[in-house]
Amino acid sequence: VQLQASGGGLVQAGGSLRLFCAASGRAFRSYDMGWFRQAPGKEREFVAVISRSGDTTYYAGSVKDRFTISRDNAKNTVYLQMDSLKFDDTAVYYCVVSEGSITPSYIHGTHYWGKGTLVTVSS
Repeated sequence: VQLQASGGGLVQAGGSLRLFCAASGRAFRSYDMGWFRQAPGKEREFVAVISRSGDTTYYAGSVKDRFTISRDNAKNTVYLQMDSLKFDDTAVYYCVVSEGSITPSYIHGTHYWGKGTLVTVSS
């Protein structure tokens, strides 16, 4: 499985961005998908996850009610709509797919990371 994340850029605080992660390879529907991020000088942290069917989502408290994760299995793509962006959202955002479950603290099973896309929020 290969992942390609895109959609990052520079935005003012309060603005919006939409990230995309396109997956190639087989059985996209068999994977949970998630987004993590890593800010300068900090460890990578969980942002959001969506189940393989798309019925279940879960968010980090810091982005809940501002970010929305979704997926289109027909297009092998997962999205992250980011609204009301804050300076603290500045980070490199990574998508991940997993044969097992994705939790904030651990990714179960075989999983694959995409290259990140940089989001910079100016204050």
